Amino acid sequence: MTSTHTATATREPAAPAGTHAAAPLLPSILLVGSGKMGGAMLEGWLAQGLAPSVIVDRHRDSLPAPHRIVRAIADIPADFTPDVIVLAVKPQKADPALQDLAKRFPAATLLSVMAGRSIASLKAVYGGEKGLVVVRAMPNTPCLLGAGMSGLYAPPEATPEQKRHCESLLRAVGETVWVDAEGLIDSVTGVSGSGPAYVFLLAELLTKAGVEQGLPEETARILARETIYGAGRMLHTLPTDAAELRRNVTSPGGTTAAALAVLMADDAWPAATSAAVAAAVTRAKELSG
Repeated sequence: MTSTHTATATREPAAPAGTHAAAPLLPSILLVGSGKMGGAMLEGWLAQGLAPSVIVDRHRDSLPAPHRIVRAIADIPADFTPDVIVLAVKPQKADPALQDLAKRFPAATLLSVMAGRSIASLKAVYGGEKGLVVVRAMPNTPCLLGAGMSGLYAPPEATPEQKRHCESLLRAVGETVWVDAEGLIDSVTGVSGSGPAYVFLLAELLTKAGVEQGLPEETARILARETIYGAGRMLHTLPTDAAELRRNVTSPGGTTAAALAVLMADDAWPAATSAAVAAAVTRAKELSG
């Protein structure tokens, strides 16, 4: 995958939950859809310092001032114009929201974090307004902890300021990488967008295997989770390539080598991982309009 921005290995620590920066560091947003992904990003944005914004949410009861909650797009205050509209609804539910947004904001910067939905399909529903610029992004759920990974794509008509606003929002909750073709957002979806679920599955399977080898379930659970956490920190902190890190813990003829001989068989992890990512990418393409 080709990128025009390289993610770095440094990140400002996320502010503790429940704390909010005093000075706005981020652009104002209209957030439409604050479920698991939208809600995770919102918590990170509030902690980093968000310019006065409006959240469309039918369930959340409160936000710290000066931010406001409304229950529907029709309830957005007439005097509010966001720097960025963030669309974080399910792809299948996007069209009614887009139609309502087009009536209120005929010209806008729209940051879509939905899987699959192409820029062309979003603009077609919006009404093909020339003033609409859509930037696509695919974050993942570790955004909740400020440890997200997001891929972004901006069309040629996006201005540097529009790109900067969108990137600043995603960098506030993790790392970012730009791709230079919209179709590669589907590839990002298959690798990092869905990627946390693959790691969680590994934790499940390691726990199960530990129990099968006689460990108490809670002991196996702790061993699996903390091992994945430690290995992840090594990958994040050290410049060493993942393959080299693997070789460093694999003594010839040892226990790790015995395990890897099973996992690295041609019909095991190499084939299954490629097939899994390809299945996610295929589904993302199927969701495109």
